[in-house]
Amino acid sequence: MRNPPDDTAPLNFPPARGRGRGRAVTAAAPADNPSPNPSREREGNEPVRKCILSGERDVRPHLVRLALSPDGQILPDVRAKAPGRGAWIGVTRIELEAAIKKGKLKGALARAFKTGEFTIDPELPAKIEAALERNALDRLGLESRSGTVLIGSDRIEQNARQGKLKTLYHASDAAEDGNRKLDQAWRIGNDVEGSGLRGLALPVSRTILALALGRENVVHIGLTDRAAAKRVSEALDRWLHFIGSEPSGPMQSNTLMGSRASVSCETASQGASASQNIGASGSTGQRPAVDMTEEFE
Repeated sequence: MRNPPDDTAPLNFPPARGRGRGRAVTAAAPADNPSPNPSREREGNEPVRKCILSGERDVRPHLVRLALSPDGQILPDVRAKAPGRGAWIGVTRIELEAAIKKGKLKGALARAFKTGEFTIDPELPAKIEAALERNALDRLGLESRSGTVLIGSDRIEQNARQGKLKTLYHASDAAEDGNRKLDQAWRIGNDVEGSGLRGLALPVSRTILALALGRENVVHIGLTDRAAAKRVSEALDRWLHFIGSEPSGPMQSNTLMGSRASVSCETASQGASASQNIGASGSTGQRPAVDMTEEFE
């Protein structure tokens, strides 16, 4: 059992590092009490899935669902809403492109969908990246409209120094001195001066963030609500992991706030509008995936 979460701590400090590609670890079922059905293990209330390429397991919000459209196209379903059978992946774009080139994705999808009657668009990795970016920016926009997002350096600094800030993000074109000022305020508020705790520089400019939030001149973003910060973190984590832009240090922003396990998955669960090519694009294990379980939720 994990210790109860500390609701006063920033979500990203310090993230536990897991095996694999530097992703933080989520709790798994205790080794001495294995789940009778691994495909139905849960992290908290989240169902666990297995990546059809790596064989690793993770909770659904950390993975990308691929859906089979009626016309036989494989489409990204990042919100997991599309009906029917789905297959889950948790690899990076580079790994996915390699799997497509070597024919591994086609074989894995054929096992997952129990058919070879489908077409893989060569642009699938780009479509997934665009969909993940749009999903992450949409999540920021939703949180902004619900009033959980802080913008403006003075307001963020005040909340940071008071220990209220759960996560901190910077636009890619934010000034370094502005970033350092807010990062320091955050460390002071959490009594971790001298640590590496700092906000995460997102791979999008202030202009893109302003459009996403429906605000003007969004250079820095802070969240004080823990649930909202977790939702934003999960959306950003999937996107950044896929494009290979995860922070390398152990104490960077909440995007890797302990949300990502060392895994991924396949099965038929309910999945997102079989991705409608969205948004501005920002820019292994060795076991075969075999234990597919049909699910109807």
